[in-house]
Amino acid sequence: MGASAQDIDALLPQTQCTRCGFEGCRPYAEALAAGTTALNRCPPGGAHTITALAALLDRPALPLDPACGTETAGMVAVIDAARCIGCARCLPPCPVDAIVGAQRQMHTVLEDLCTGCELCIAPCPVDCISLQARPASARESVVPTPTDNAARYAAHVTRQAAREAERLALLAERKRRATARVSLLKNERAP
Repeated sequence: MGASAQDIDALLPQTQCTRCGFEGCRPYAEALAAGTTALNRCPPGGAHTITALAALLDRPALPLDPACGTETAGMVAVIDAARCIGCARCLPPCPVDAIVGAQRQMHTVLEDLCTGCELCIAPCPVDCISLQARPASARESVVPTPTDNAARYAAHVTRQAAREAERLALLAERKRRATARVSLLKNERAP
């Protein structure tokens, strides 16, 4: 019997960057457990993670798949305050809620929480977000652990699901009211 998705997921860095081609670390772990994907698709984990996965899965270690990106030192997103327009488009894609700010206000990245996933870069309409090497001094920046990343991602997903449920409930209520009004108007017009 092969390794479980949970065992595989525990070895992944939990950056939720989607560079592996999956929607996050857990779906990648599930595909690895099912044997439907290669174990060399995690740039944030790099050679260390590939070696650990190979040992767990009893497969040969492979070099990182260049189609997924390159292994780099720890990175963090940085927002250029002078260029940020406060559009808030960077907030929803951040899988660990490491960006704070409000609509029409300058945003900032909490370095100690940022996984360097790059997901905030593409939505920015003014290209004010870039990745920079995480400061070397632990005093300047704390590298988030995979456990912390997983917990923050779970909270992010839960919060998004609650917001979506709230939005759908509001739409359903509006639709119910509109249907009731139309029905009332039809009844008033009926002879």
